[in-house]
Amino acid sequence: MFKTNILNSKRILVTGAGGQIGSDLVPFLRQRGAQVLATGRHPNPDTTNYEIVDVTNYQRLQTVVEQYAIDTIYHLAGILSARGENHPEDCWRVNIDGLRNVLDLAKRYRLRVFWPSSIAVFGSQTPRFNTPQTTILTPSTLYGITKVTGELLCQYAVQKLGVDVRSLRLPGIISHRALPGGGTTDFAVEMFYAALQNCPYTCFVKSETRLPMMYIPDVMEAILQLMQADAKALTVHTSYNLMAMSFSAAELAAEIRRHQPNFICRYQPDFRQTIADSWPAVIDDTQARQDWGWQPTYDLPTMVQDMLTRLSARLEDSYQPNSLETLEVLSC
Repeated sequence: MFKTNILNSKRILVTGAGGQIGSDLVPFLRQRGAQVLATGRHPNPDTTNYEIVDVTNYQRLQTVVEQYAIDTIYHLAGILSARGENHPEDCWRVNIDGLRNVLDLAKRYRLRVFWPSSIAVFGSQTPRFNTPQTTILTPSTLYGITKVTGELLCQYAVQKLGVDVRSLRLPGIISHRALPGGGTTDFAVEMFYAALQNCPYTCFVKSETRLPMMYIPDVMEAILQLMQADAKALTVHTSYNLMAMSFSAAELAAEIRRHQPNFICRYQPDFRQTIADSWPAVIDDTQARQDWGWQPTYDLPTMVQDMLTRLSARLEDSYQPNSLETLEVLSC
């Protein structure tokens, strides 16, 4: 159980704590004094205050909420775009049934909820440049369909059930802590691993493919700012557009090459190219900037420099020869 902390009464549960966002969010919140219970489907010896929880198991989730007197849930558990296309039934079950369980518990126990949506909600009929906050949502992937459904469920929970749910349409995320987890924007992380291991990289999208991206420190700050914002100032109850930078695969490779001159990047598009082509290149996040003061810190050059520095140190400290086998492209 948590230790009593009079100065900080918030008791936070993070689902999917070992994933792309959770790996950074759990230590980020703890460093700021929050009492955080990390959860996931598998044992995680790398973190304290941890419970095994499958979000599709309502009774287990309810038991943990009651046992730890949770008052806020950061619901991050989910299956990403590329993996979701290969495992559609699991994608729907985890992404939708898991969210419904969280929202039901939020209503019953008056919990606050953060839930991440994605640029995957957009589709080929959506404007690709300066994609507006309110626009046509015709996703081409089941992952995107679950995110549109999730946004509407969140809006319903706010408007009809009185639940405080907040959400961001996150772009591609670049993190030095979490390995890629089956997303279409994972090439932006895989490039760094290849460059630092002196491996040529085969990119699964075309060189000119341009997508919105965000460095993980900016993601953390955006989530924190949104959760701290005055509820009365929030005008969007589906999910806020969010933007930091936009670049092509070739532009990222060129920026990495400024620091790693021998880095070689080849391009061999696969099924993920079609997914990427259905997503915007630049998003209009004016509403987030107006409502709660969103402002990113990192652009492409500063992100690449920081990412290479941090990831290089991490690989030097904890490199294991077989630890990166999940990155199948990294075969020198």
